[in-house]
Amino acid sequence: MIKKQIFVFLLRWVATSVGMYFCITWFGNLNQDLANAALSSEAGKIAGAEASNFVLEHGWIIFAIAGLIFSLINSFVKPLIKIFALPLAILTMGISTIIINTGMVILTFYLLPGVEMSFYGAFITSLLMSIINGGLNLILG
Repeated sequence: MIKKQIFVFLLRWVATSVGMYFCITWFGNLNQDLANAALSSEAGKIAGAEASNFVLEHGWIIFAIAGLIFSLINSFVKPLIKIFALPLAILTMGISTIIINTGMVILTFYLLPGVEMSFYGAFITSLLMSIINGGLNLILG
């Protein structure tokens, strides 16, 4: 049972990372200097000329981290916010869920160094990520 849950989490992480790749490249900005600084400080051993090419050679790490952050936020923060926003969801007949999803995307990009996105980009990203997660839920049952 635990192996299945780990597999499902890893599958969601990969799908979310691929979705974040497309959303960040289409609707956002990736600041190379901030991403290099953040990744080189996390890697610890990268310095000098290697740090400047780190994101270019290992750019997938930014998208994997974005997918992980978004998955963790959706697992822990989003359920709490949905509980507190339940009266608003009842009043708006569920439309407030779109606002909550957009907030989760904005929080993800706030926590991810080197990625910038406008509100409208975050809104479209939340819609696309909802479609991806809905399709994954349909496949996984």
